[in-house]
Amino acid sequence: MAIRRVVPNVPSKPESAERNRDFYGLLGFEEVMNLGWIMTLASPSAPAAQISFMAGDMTAPVPPDLSIEVDDVDAAYAVMREAGAEIVHPLRDEEWGVRRFFVRDPDGRVVNVLSHRADPPDS
Repeated sequence: MAIRRVVPNVPSKPESAERNRDFYGLLGFEEVMNLGWIMTLASPSAPAAQISFMAGDMTAPVPPDLSIEVDDVDAAYAVMREAGAEIVHPLRDEEWGVRRFFVRDPDGRVVNVLSHRADPPDS
């Protein structure tokens, strides 16, 4: 299993999206995703350098503190379950094209572990 990127998920309000986009734009970030409840900004020169602003999570019981994209989310899920880690949100396919689960780390942070699906949903 390989890590592709790690993204901090900053708690935010939906009405702050434009101000955050403008502020972090001063540092060179550009909006790459905005679902209303989550907005992700990325560096155009280093696309894996990202930050997300979250008002909540559309399908999970709690918002995650960070997201880790891996190449094989099913393998990551199996490793975490075998280790007895607390699964906060079960493995599932989301309508926006990712397969993910949430797990709690030893200090209580909620980690969103995900992979982009090879078969994206129909638009």
